[in-house]
This record gives sequence, C-alpha cells and structure tokens, in this order.
Amino acid sequence: MKVYLLLMLVAAAVTYLSVPIVRHVALVSNALTPVRARDVHTTPIPRLGGVAMFLGFATAVTVASRVPYLSNVIDRSAWAVVLGAGLVCLLGIVDDLWELDWMTKFVGQILAAGIMAWQGVQLITFPVWGLTIGSSRLSLFSTILVVLTVINAVNWMDGLDGLAAGVIGIGAVAFFAYVYALTRWTSPESYTSLAATIVAALIGICAGFLPHNFHPATIFMGDSGSMQLGLISAAGTIIVTGQIDPGSFGGTAAIPVFLPILLPLMVLLLPVADMIRLIVRRTMSGHSPFHADRMHMHHRLLAAGHSHRRAVLVMYMWAAVAAFSCASLAFLRVRVVAVIAAVAVIAAVAVTVDLMPGLRLTWARRIGARHVRRAGRK
Repeated sequence: MKVYLLLMLVAAAVTYLSVPIVRHVALVSNALTPVRARDVHTTPIPRLGGVAMFLGFATAVTVASRVPYLSNVIDRSAWAVVLGAGLVCLLGIVDDLWELDWMTKFVGQILAAGIMAWQGVQLITFPVWGLTIGSSRLSLFSTILVVLTVINAVNWMDGLDGLAAGVIGIGAVAFFAYVYALTRWTSPESYTSLAATIVAALIGICAGFLPHNFHPATIFMGDSGSMQLGLISAAGTIIVTGQIDPGSFGGTAAIPVFLPILLPLMVLLLPVADMIRLIVRRTMSGHSPFHADRMHMHHRLLAAGHSHRRAVLVMYMWAAVAAFSCASLAFLRVRVVAVIAAVAVIAAVAVTVDLMPGLRLTWARRIGARHVRRAGRK
C-alpha cells in the first residue's frame, strides 16, 4: 500500500506544481475558454490543464517502473496507457487551440483507443459465465467502443469547476479499494497489480489538479484533460476485467462474480447516464447527439436553485454513494450492502432536495395554493 500511496503523491505533486506553468503557457498562447451561451463561467478561463495531468500521470508510471516492487507489472500495457493518454491529450490541445469539429475529434479518439488496444490493452474475457471474446477483431472493436464511451461520457460531464476531476477521483478511490483488496486475496504472495498502479496514478492527478480547478477555477482541464481522464478510467477497467478471477478466493466476504463489470459502471454512473439521456433527448428532438445545450445534469441542478459549489458537491455525493456502495460488495455481504446503500440513497435524496431552493419554493407555492383552494371550499 505504501508504494501505491507514493505513486498517488508523485502524480498529485507533479500535476499540482505543473499547473501554474501550463496556465502561463495557456495565457501566452491565448488558449482561453470563450464565454458561450451554454457556459456558466462569465470570464475567459485558461485551459490546457490536461497537459499538467499528463505530466503527473506519465511521471507516476515512470517512477513505478523504477520501483523494484512494481517493476514486474509495468509492462507493455502500462506504456500503452501512457501512449493513449498522451495521444488524447495532444488531440485535446489541438482542439483547445483551434476548435476541431466533432467528427475530427471522434476519429482522433478512435485512433488513440485503437493504438492503445493494439499495444495490449484489450478486452479479452468477461468474468460473467466465463465468456471469452473469441475473435481478435471483436476484441479490438469492443475495447475501442468501451474507451470511446467512457471518454465522451467524462468529456460531456466536464461542465462545472472541479466536477470531472472530483467525480472521477472519487470513483477511482472506490475502484482502487476493490482492485487492491482483490489482488491481496487472489495473490497473497504479491500485492502488485498494473490496474492498481494505473488507478493510483489517476487518483493522484485528480487530487493534484482539483485545488486549481475547484470553484472559482483558475484553469480548466479542457478536452486534453477530460478525454485523458476517460481513457485512463477505461484502461484501468479493461486491465482488471477478465485478468483477475473474483471467484478464486474464499473467505467471509462474498464478492459477486459480476463485480468487475458492475463496479466500473457504478463508478461512471453519473457521466454515462447523463450522456445516454442527452443522446436520446437530442436524437428525439431531431438534433445531432453532439448538439450542445444546457440540459446536462449539472445544468439542471443549477436551474433548480443550487449554487455552483453546491451543484458540484451534490454530484460528488451521488458519485460516492454509487461507487462506494458497489465497492463495498468486496468486503460485506450483499444484504448488508443493500441496507447501507438504501440508507445512503435516502440521505442523498434528502440532502439534494434540502439544498434546492427552487424546488422548495415550488413545493411551498403548491402547498400554499392547496390551502387556499381548501379554504375557498370551506
């Protein structure tokens, strides 16, 4: 555990210290986020924060390769993730500077995901019913599809200060706890894991970037950061899925065999659910799925009366409830988790509603109108 904490610290420190330098470069190069109708910021903010995040991630993986404890797990797949992260970061830099159209960005994402998959990060097996992808082409296609989904889900979620970094960081902590525990149970002779290493670095870059990005933000991560977070999140999921058999250990903790698939979905529940909802809504309205609007989940929270910070904190809370409730299945019985999750959801709903002045005002007006109607009847 100490080694993983060291990697988190290295990634966080490099990212945090790199942000002021990157911010200066963004100001000099005029890489500023314009104020558009759908945006919530009122002044142009420097972007390219993803460059600092990539420096933190690449440094952490390089340090891991030099640590004897982890040197045996830093293989071709690890550098494939670094390469993929670097490619989407570069794509995001170009987009942040010159505003690429959505088709060009999509092709660039496919290229980055395809190269990462070609270098060894591929979906091969699923832990459910022992399913195996028998075709190399199907494996490549499935991997690219998963990576593209996560990249765009995280990219679309990045609409408020600190939202993407915080939600992904919270989910990464829950996922790391599961991967580390599963590695200890299945390989008691060695707690090393490539997935744990990648996710530890992901936690670090989120933690290092968040102090600069939380409201009021002094820098945005831009597409170079949001797409990078999505790719690294997807890579960690792909690496652990099918490579560790959850049914291979015993003990009192009953881990469902589908947890390696369920947990990543719960970690990314908010961005993926928001993306699916928007695609359906835009398509049914006759617009392109990539048509920009102010109907994202975080925009709805703002419209309901939340302040900028409260909306972000509410999203953090729901991300934690979903991710940690699912991750706790690795340590607790399903019935116990169900009770805890139910209590957490009820508490989250209560907090969310209590922090929504607009909703409270609407309810108050409705209740008042009912009293008036009843009084009139009497």
